[in-house]
Amino acid sequence: MANLSAVDMIKILTCFILPPLAVYFDRGFDCSFFLNLVLTFLGYLPGVIHALFVVCK
Repeated sequence: MANLSAVDMIKILTCFILPPLAVYFDRGFDCSFFLNLVLTFLGYLPGVIHALFVVCK
């Protein structure tokens, strides 16, 4: 099992609370952030899934 730091746990928790913020913390303002913003507006669950994918990648 991989060792997760406190920062990683906060990022994963942020994925469930506010997905675009988690992607911003991980990548900044790039295409992933804007894609996640659109996915979150279209539906909360796609935004969460994308954020988890970006943060855990």
